[in-house]
Amino acid sequence: MENSVIKRLEEISQRFKDIEKLLSDPEVISDGNRYRELAKEHKELQPIVETYERYKEIEAQIKDAIEMIHSGEDEEFIELAKEEKKELEKEQKTIETKLKKLLIPKDPNDEKNVILEIRAGTGGEEAALFAADLFRMYCRYAERKGWKVEILSQNETGLGGFKEISALISGKGAYSRLKYESGVHRVQRIPVTESGGRIHTSAATVAILPEAEEVEIKIDEKDLKIDTYRASGAGGQHVNTTDSAVRITHIPTGLVVTCSNERSQIQNRIKAMKILRARLKEIYERQQKENLDSERRSQIGSGDRSEKIRTYNFPENRVTDHRIKLTLYNLEQFLDGEMDEMIDALAAAEQAKKIENLVSKG
Repeated sequence: MENSVIKRLEEISQRFKDIEKLLSDPEVISDGNRYRELAKEHKELQPIVETYERYKEIEAQIKDAIEMIHSGEDEEFIELAKEEKKELEKEQKTIETKLKKLLIPKDPNDEKNVILEIRAGTGGEEAALFAADLFRMYCRYAERKGWKVEILSQNETGLGGFKEISALISGKGAYSRLKYESGVHRVQRIPVTESGGRIHTSAATVAILPEAEEVEIKIDEKDLKIDTYRASGAGGQHVNTTDSAVRITHIPTGLVVTCSNERSQIQNRIKAMKILRARLKEIYERQQKENLDSERRSQIGSGDRSEKIRTYNFPENRVTDHRIKLTLYNLEQFLDGEMDEMIDALAAAEQAKKIENLVSKG
Protein backbone atom coordinates (compact mmCIF):
# COMPACT_ATOMS: atom_id res chain seq x y z
CA MET A 1 0.00 0.00 0.00
CA GLU A 2 1.22 3.52 -0.81
CA ASN A 3 3.20 5.40 1.87
CA SER A 4 0.76 8.32 1.78
CA VAL A 5 -2.13 6.00 2.68
CA ILE A 6 -0.13 4.24 5.43
CA LYS A 7 0.81 7.61 6.90
CA ARG A 8 -2.84 8.69 7.01
CA LEU A 9 -3.88 5.39 8.62
CA GLU A 10 -1.21 5.75 11.31
CA GLU A 11 -2.45 9.27 12.07
CA ILE A 12 -6.02 8.00 12.40
CA SER A 13 -4.92 5.11 14.65
CA GLN A 14 -3.12 7.56 16.94
CA ARG A 15 -6.13 9.87 17.02
CA PHE A 16 -8.35 6.89 17.88
CA LYS A 17 -6.10 5.99 20.86
CA ASP A 18 -6.06 9.62 22.03
CA ILE A 19 -9.87 9.78 21.94
CA GLU A 20 -10.16 6.52 23.93
CA LYS A 21 -8.05 8.10 26.69
CA LEU A 22 -10.10 11.31 26.62
CA LEU A 23 -13.39 9.42 26.90
CA SER A 24 -12.30 8.07 30.28
CA ASP A 25 -11.17 11.51 31.50
CA PRO A 26 -13.54 12.77 34.28
CA GLU A 27 -13.25 16.34 32.97
CA VAL A 28 -14.45 15.26 29.50
CA ILE A 29 -17.19 13.05 30.93
CA SER A 30 -18.57 16.02 32.85
CA ASP A 31 -18.74 18.10 29.65
CA GLY A 32 -21.73 16.58 27.84
CA ASN A 33 -21.22 18.31 24.48
CA ARG A 34 -17.52 17.51 24.21
CA TYR A 35 -18.10 13.91 25.30
CA ARG A 36 -20.79 13.42 22.61
CA GLU A 37 -18.55 14.92 19.91
CA LEU A 38 -15.62 12.67 20.86
CA ALA A 39 -17.87 9.60 21.11
CA LYS A 40 -19.21 10.33 17.62
CA GLU A 41 -15.68 10.72 16.21
CA HIS A 42 -14.61 7.51 17.97
CA LYS A 43 -17.49 5.61 16.35
CA GLU A 44 -16.64 7.01 12.89
CA LEU A 45 -12.93 6.08 13.18
CA GLN A 46 -13.47 2.61 14.66
CA PRO A 47 -14.15 0.72 11.36
CA ILE A 48 -11.01 2.27 9.81
CA VAL A 49 -8.80 1.37 12.80
CA GLU A 50 -10.15 -2.19 13.09
CA THR A 51 -9.67 -2.81 9.36
CA TYR A 52 -6.14 -1.38 9.51
CA GLU A 53 -5.28 -3.64 12.46
CA ARG A 54 -6.40 -6.64 10.39
CA TYR A 55 -4.27 -5.37 7.49
CA LYS A 56 -1.19 -5.23 9.74
CA GLU A 57 -1.91 -8.75 11.09
CA ILE A 58 -2.03 -10.12 7.53
CA GLU A 59 1.18 -8.25 6.66
CA ALA A 60 2.94 -9.94 9.59
CA GLN A 61 1.56 -13.35 8.60
CA ILE A 62 2.81 -12.88 5.03
CA LYS A 63 6.32 -12.15 6.39
CA ASP A 64 6.14 -15.34 8.46
CA ALA A 65 5.06 -17.33 5.39
CA ILE A 66 7.98 -15.92 3.37
CA GLU A 67 10.42 -16.96 6.13
CA MET A 68 8.96 -20.46 6.07
CA ILE A 69 9.36 -20.66 2.28
CA HIS A 70 13.07 -19.78 2.61
CA SER A 71 13.64 -21.88 5.71
CA GLY A 72 14.92 -24.95 3.88
CA GLU A 73 12.23 -27.18 5.37
CA ASP A 74 10.80 -30.16 3.41
CA GLU A 75 9.00 -29.55 0.11
CA GLU A 76 5.49 -30.26 1.49
CA PHE A 77 5.96 -27.68 4.25
CA ILE A 78 7.17 -25.07 1.72
CA GLU A 79 4.19 -25.74 -0.59
CA LEU A 80 1.80 -25.18 2.32
CA ALA A 81 3.54 -21.89 3.15
CA LYS A 82 3.29 -20.79 -0.49
CA GLU A 83 -0.43 -21.57 -0.56
CA GLU A 84 -0.97 -19.69 2.70
CA LYS A 85 0.96 -16.69 1.35
CA LYS A 86 -1.17 -16.67 -1.79
CA GLU A 87 -4.42 -16.66 0.24
CA LEU A 88 -3.12 -13.97 2.60
CA GLU A 89 -2.09 -11.70 -0.28
CA LYS A 90 -5.54 -12.08 -1.79
CA GLU A 91 -7.17 -11.03 1.49
CA GLN A 92 -4.65 -8.20 1.91
CA LYS A 93 -5.58 -6.79 -1.50
CA THR A 94 -9.30 -6.86 -0.58
CA ILE A 95 -8.64 -5.11 2.73
CA GLU A 96 -6.39 -2.53 1.04
CA THR A 97 -9.26 -1.57 -1.31
CA LYS A 98 -11.66 -1.44 1.63
CA LEU A 99 -9.32 0.83 3.60
CA LYS A 100 -8.99 3.28 0.72
CA LYS A 101 -12.79 3.45 0.43
CA LEU A 102 -13.09 4.03 4.19
CA LEU A 103 -10.61 6.92 3.94
CA ILE A 104 -12.70 8.76 1.33
CA PRO A 105 -14.44 11.70 3.06
CA LYS A 106 -18.21 11.23 3.13
CA ASP A 107 -20.36 13.75 1.30
CA PRO A 108 -22.24 15.52 4.13
CA ASN A 109 -25.24 15.95 1.82
CA ASP A 110 -25.64 12.28 0.88
CA GLU A 111 -28.51 11.52 3.26
CA LYS A 112 -30.40 14.72 2.48
CA ASN A 113 -33.62 15.13 0.56
CA VAL A 114 -33.39 16.65 -2.92
CA ILE A 115 -34.75 19.71 -4.65
CA LEU A 116 -35.11 18.66 -8.29
CA GLU A 117 -35.31 21.42 -10.91
CA ILE A 118 -35.86 20.70 -14.61
CA ARG A 119 -35.96 23.41 -17.28
CA ALA A 120 -36.66 23.09 -20.99
CA GLY A 121 -33.68 24.20 -23.06
CA THR A 122 -33.18 24.48 -26.81
CA GLY A 123 -35.93 22.89 -28.87
CA GLY A 124 -39.12 24.81 -28.09
CA GLU A 125 -42.20 22.66 -27.39
CA GLU A 126 -40.24 19.44 -27.95
CA ALA A 127 -37.76 20.48 -25.22
CA ALA A 128 -40.71 21.11 -22.86
CA LEU A 129 -42.11 17.64 -23.64
CA PHE A 130 -38.68 16.12 -22.98
CA ALA A 131 -38.54 17.99 -19.63
CA ALA A 132 -41.85 16.27 -18.77
CA ASP A 133 -40.37 12.88 -19.78
CA LEU A 134 -37.39 13.49 -17.49
CA PHE A 135 -39.65 14.48 -14.60
CA ARG A 136 -41.67 11.29 -15.04
CA MET A 137 -38.41 9.29 -15.15
CA TYR A 138 -37.30 10.68 -11.79
CA CYS A 139 -40.77 10.14 -10.32
CA ARG A 140 -40.69 6.48 -11.40
CA TYR A 141 -37.18 6.07 -9.99
CA ALA A 142 -38.30 7.65 -6.70
CA GLU A 143 -41.28 5.29 -6.63
CA ARG A 144 -38.98 2.29 -7.04
CA LYS A 145 -36.85 3.55 -4.13
CA GLY A 146 -39.85 4.25 -1.90
CA TRP A 147 -39.22 8.01 -1.91
CA LYS A 148 -41.89 10.70 -1.85
CA VAL A 149 -42.20 13.36 -4.60
CA GLU A 150 -43.88 16.70 -3.94
CA ILE A 151 -44.20 19.27 -6.73
CA LEU A 152 -43.10 22.70 -5.53
CA SER A 153 -43.69 24.75 -8.67
CA GLN A 154 -44.39 24.15 -12.35
CA ASN A 155 -44.87 26.06 -15.57
CA GLU A 156 -46.79 23.83 -17.96
CA THR A 157 -47.22 24.18 -21.73
CA GLY A 158 -50.35 23.58 -23.77
CA LEU A 159 -49.20 20.11 -24.96
CA GLY A 160 -48.41 18.83 -21.46
CA GLY A 161 -44.72 19.69 -21.36
CA PHE A 162 -42.92 21.80 -18.78
CA LYS A 163 -41.04 25.02 -19.36
CA GLU A 164 -39.81 24.38 -15.83
CA ILE A 165 -40.76 22.25 -12.85
CA SER A 166 -39.38 21.96 -9.30
CA ALA A 167 -40.05 19.16 -6.84
CA LEU A 168 -38.95 17.95 -3.41
CA ILE A 169 -37.85 14.30 -3.38
CA SER A 170 -37.79 12.95 0.18
CA GLY A 171 -36.22 9.66 1.18
CA LYS A 172 -33.15 7.98 2.64
CA GLY A 173 -30.08 8.58 0.49
CA ALA A 174 -31.97 10.54 -2.19
CA TYR A 175 -29.12 12.99 -2.79
CA SER A 176 -26.46 10.23 -2.78
CA ARG A 177 -28.17 8.58 -5.77
CA LEU A 178 -29.46 11.58 -7.71
CA LYS A 179 -26.51 13.97 -7.37
CA TYR A 180 -24.98 12.71 -10.63
CA GLU A 181 -27.99 13.95 -12.65
CA SER A 182 -27.13 17.68 -12.68
CA GLY A 183 -26.34 18.96 -16.15
CA VAL A 184 -27.70 19.17 -19.69
CA HIS A 185 -29.72 16.18 -20.92
CA ARG A 186 -30.09 15.91 -24.69
CA VAL A 187 -32.77 14.02 -26.64
CA GLN A 188 -32.68 12.90 -30.28
CA ARG A 189 -36.05 11.82 -31.68
CA ILE A 190 -38.86 12.69 -34.09
CA PRO A 191 -40.98 15.26 -32.22
CA VAL A 192 -44.77 14.88 -32.05
CA THR A 193 -44.87 18.42 -33.44
CA GLU A 194 -42.86 17.40 -36.54
CA SER A 195 -44.91 16.42 -39.59
CA GLY A 196 -41.93 15.62 -41.83
CA GLY A 197 -40.62 12.75 -39.70
CA ARG A 198 -37.18 14.31 -39.19
CA ILE A 199 -35.08 13.62 -36.12
CA HIS A 200 -34.58 16.71 -33.95
CA THR A 201 -32.18 17.36 -31.11
CA SER A 202 -33.55 19.13 -28.03
CA ALA A 203 -32.29 19.62 -24.49
CA ALA A 204 -33.34 20.18 -20.92
CA THR A 205 -31.27 21.14 -17.88
CA VAL A 206 -31.49 19.28 -14.59
CA ALA A 207 -30.34 20.60 -11.22
CA ILE A 208 -30.12 18.36 -8.16
CA LEU A 209 -29.84 20.44 -4.99
CA PRO A 210 -29.60 19.05 -1.44
CA GLU A 211 -32.47 20.37 0.65
CA ALA A 212 -31.20 23.03 3.04
CA GLU A 213 -32.60 23.34 6.56
CA GLU A 214 -33.35 26.74 8.04
CA VAL A 215 -30.50 26.29 10.53
CA GLU A 216 -28.04 25.74 7.65
CA ILE A 217 -28.99 28.75 5.55
CA LYS A 218 -30.03 31.87 7.42
CA ILE A 219 -31.99 34.30 5.25
CA ASP A 220 -32.56 37.84 6.46
CA GLU A 221 -36.09 39.05 5.73
CA LYS A 222 -34.60 42.44 4.78
CA ASP A 223 -32.85 40.71 1.87
CA LEU A 224 -36.14 39.50 0.36
CA LYS A 225 -38.54 41.21 -2.03
CA ILE A 226 -41.84 39.31 -2.01
CA ASP A 227 -44.51 39.88 -4.67
CA THR A 228 -47.87 38.18 -4.96
CA TYR A 229 -49.92 37.79 -8.10
CA ARG A 230 -52.80 35.81 -9.55
CA ALA A 231 -51.82 32.30 -10.67
CA SER A 232 -52.71 31.14 -14.18
CA GLY A 233 -52.30 27.81 -15.92
CA ALA A 234 -51.24 26.69 -19.38
CA GLY A 235 -52.94 28.67 -22.12
CA GLY A 236 -53.56 31.57 -19.80
CA GLN A 237 -56.64 30.24 -17.97
CA HIS A 238 -56.90 31.35 -14.34
CA VAL A 239 -56.24 28.69 -11.72
CA ASN A 240 -57.89 30.80 -9.05
CA THR A 241 -59.16 34.31 -8.48
CA THR A 242 -56.94 35.35 -5.58
CA ASP A 243 -53.37 36.63 -5.48
CA SER A 244 -52.00 33.34 -4.13
CA ALA A 245 -48.91 32.99 -6.35
CA VAL A 246 -45.63 34.14 -4.79
CA ARG A 247 -42.45 35.54 -6.33
CA ILE A 248 -39.47 35.89 -3.98
CA THR A 249 -36.37 37.84 -5.01
CA HIS A 250 -33.21 37.42 -2.95
CA ILE A 251 -31.72 40.90 -3.35
CA PRO A 252 -28.01 40.15 -2.55
CA THR A 253 -27.76 37.38 -5.18
CA GLY A 254 -30.56 38.36 -7.56
CA LEU A 255 -32.08 34.85 -7.31
CA VAL A 256 -35.79 34.77 -8.17
CA VAL A 257 -38.13 31.94 -7.14
CA THR A 258 -41.79 31.70 -8.06
CA CYS A 259 -44.40 29.26 -6.73
CA SER A 260 -48.06 29.11 -7.73
CA ASN A 261 -49.03 25.47 -7.22
CA GLU A 262 -51.00 25.91 -4.02
CA ARG A 263 -54.20 27.88 -3.56
CA SER A 264 -52.81 29.26 -0.31
CA GLN A 265 -50.32 32.15 -0.47
CA ILE A 266 -48.70 30.87 2.75
CA GLN A 267 -48.11 27.39 1.29
CA ASN A 268 -46.67 28.87 -1.89
CA ARG A 269 -44.32 31.02 0.18
CA ILE A 270 -43.15 28.00 2.24
CA LYS A 271 -42.38 26.04 -0.93
CA ALA A 272 -40.65 29.00 -2.60
CA MET A 273 -38.43 29.41 0.48
CA LYS A 274 -37.44 25.71 0.28
CA ILE A 275 -36.25 26.24 -3.29
CA LEU A 276 -34.48 29.49 -2.42
CA ARG A 277 -32.60 27.91 0.52
CA ALA A 278 -31.47 24.99 -1.67
CA ARG A 279 -30.21 27.34 -4.41
CA LEU A 280 -28.36 29.54 -1.91
CA LYS A 281 -26.78 26.45 -0.32
CA GLU A 282 -25.54 25.40 -3.77
CA ILE A 283 -24.05 28.84 -4.42
CA TYR A 284 -22.29 29.02 -1.03
CA GLU A 285 -20.90 25.47 -1.30
CA ARG A 286 -19.67 26.08 -4.85
CA GLN A 287 -17.87 29.23 -3.69
CA GLN A 288 -16.23 27.29 -0.85
CA LYS A 289 -15.02 24.58 -3.25
CA GLU A 290 -13.62 27.16 -5.64
CA ASN A 291 -11.77 28.86 -2.79
CA LEU A 292 -10.31 25.55 -1.58
CA ASP A 293 -9.13 24.35 -4.97
CA SER A 294 -9.79 26.24 -8.18
CA GLU A 295 -8.31 23.44 -10.29
CA ARG A 296 -10.28 20.55 -8.81
CA ARG A 297 -12.68 18.93 -11.28
CA SER A 298 -14.24 15.50 -10.84
CA GLN A 299 -13.67 12.81 -13.45
CA ILE A 300 -17.42 12.45 -13.95
CA GLY A 301 -17.93 16.17 -14.45
CA SER A 302 -18.43 19.26 -12.39
CA GLY A 303 -22.20 18.93 -12.11
CA ASP A 304 -22.49 22.29 -13.83
CA ARG A 305 -25.85 22.74 -15.48
CA SER A 306 -24.19 23.98 -18.67
CA GLU A 307 -22.34 20.67 -19.14
CA LYS A 308 -23.88 18.12 -21.53
CA ILE A 309 -23.90 14.91 -19.55
CA ARG A 310 -26.26 12.50 -21.31
CA THR A 311 -27.96 11.78 -24.64
CA TYR A 312 -31.24 9.90 -25.08
CA ASN A 313 -31.38 8.59 -28.66
CA PHE A 314 -34.80 7.15 -29.55
CA PRO A 315 -34.05 5.76 -33.06
CA GLU A 316 -31.17 3.68 -31.64
CA ASN A 317 -32.93 2.87 -28.33
CA ARG A 318 -29.87 4.05 -26.42
CA VAL A 319 -28.91 6.29 -23.55
CA THR A 320 -25.29 7.45 -23.35
CA ASP A 321 -23.58 9.13 -20.41
CA HIS A 322 -20.73 11.19 -21.83
CA ARG A 323 -18.81 11.53 -18.54
CA ILE A 324 -18.04 7.84 -18.17
CA LYS A 325 -18.57 6.84 -21.84
CA LEU A 326 -21.28 4.33 -20.90
CA THR A 327 -24.06 3.42 -23.34
CA LEU A 328 -27.11 1.35 -22.43
CA TYR A 329 -29.57 0.01 -25.01
CA ASN A 330 -32.68 0.07 -22.84
CA LEU A 331 -34.03 3.59 -23.36
CA GLU A 332 -37.67 2.75 -22.71
CA GLN A 333 -36.89 1.01 -19.40
CA PHE A 334 -34.45 3.76 -18.43
CA LEU A 335 -37.11 6.44 -18.92
CA ASP A 336 -39.41 4.27 -16.82
CA GLY A 337 -37.05 4.69 -13.87
CA GLU A 338 -34.67 1.73 -14.30
CA MET A 339 -31.62 3.92 -13.71
CA ASP A 340 -29.59 1.97 -11.16
CA GLU A 341 -27.08 0.48 -13.60
CA MET A 342 -26.13 3.97 -14.81
CA ILE A 343 -26.08 5.51 -11.32
CA ASP A 344 -23.99 2.62 -9.94
CA ALA A 345 -21.43 3.15 -12.73
CA LEU A 346 -21.29 6.90 -12.04
CA ALA A 347 -20.84 6.29 -8.30
CA ALA A 348 -18.05 3.77 -8.99
CA ALA A 349 -16.27 6.26 -11.28
CA GLU A 350 -16.48 8.97 -8.63
CA GLN A 351 -15.14 6.60 -5.96
CA ALA A 352 -12.24 5.51 -8.19
CA LYS A 353 -11.30 9.16 -8.79
CA LYS A 354 -11.40 9.92 -5.07
CA ILE A 355 -9.15 6.94 -4.32
CA GLU A 356 -6.74 8.15 -7.02
CA ASN A 357 -6.70 11.62 -5.44
CA LEU A 358 -6.16 10.11 -2.00
CA VAL A 359 -3.12 8.17 -3.18
CA SER A 360 -1.63 11.01 -5.24
CA LYS A 361 -1.86 13.55 -2.39
CA GLY A 362 0.99 11.70 -0.62
